[in-house]
Amino acid sequence: MANKGKLYLIPNTLGSEDLNTILPQGNFSIIKSIDTFIVEDLRTARRFLSKAGHSGNIDKLEFFVLNEHTNTNEISDYLKAIKQGKNIGLLSDAGVPCVADPGADIVSIAQNQDIKVVPLVGPSSILMGLMASGFNGQNFAFVGYLPREQVERNKRIKVLENRVYKEDQTQLFIETPYRNNHMLESLLNQCNPETKICVACDISLDSEYIVTHKVKDWKRLKAKPNLKKRNTLFLLYK
Repeated sequence: MANKGKLYLIPNTLGSEDLNTILPQGNFSIIKSIDTFIVEDLRTARRFLSKAGHSGNIDKLEFFVLNEHTNTNEISDYLKAIKQGKNIGLLSDAGVPCVADPGADIVSIAQNQDIKVVPLVGPSSILMGLMASGFNGQNFAFVGYLPREQVERNKRIKVLENRVYKEDQTQLFIETPYRNNHMLESLLNQCNPETKICVACDISLDSEYIVTHKVKDWKRLKAKPNLKKRNTLFLLYK
């Protein structure tokens, strides 16, 4: 029986077109050695692999799509080639796989089947935003998306703010890009004037904006950032 292959978790940039300044050179040699990939979007994946210098014909590579439309009963089949000794790459559309990103189910299956999982180094907006916020980096929680409906969203904001003070825990969350401005407005309306909010937007891009203020100081700004259609991480602390 052939030795099992490995499942490589391959990060992408956070939107930068220059892979060489964002990703370690060691990633590229691994990427070039793989010809089977699990991806969110075929077009995005092909473009990334081409820029990463994949030496093979992109059209001859094998792709499995993993997104919200994928039948969960099918995904275990994606790893069959590993049992024949082939390596497979799980490629993110942006940032690192499995963190605020599809892929956790694949990794869970791999772990259950004693397949070696190898996470490669790459950018995480969650960690980079936390690093630049000045907030507690030893006790923090990423809670994903808040409720869309305003009343429920406001309740959730209050719960998260309470955790900041009660547990000394930084709270991190995201919003659909076209609703970012509404989220900032809700935070300023619901949070204590002394609570600190960090807005981390377009991380690693030329348009990067990472600013921390108390709520009362955010309200005093004559010109707040326009966050519409920009990838943004929100952080709360005291």
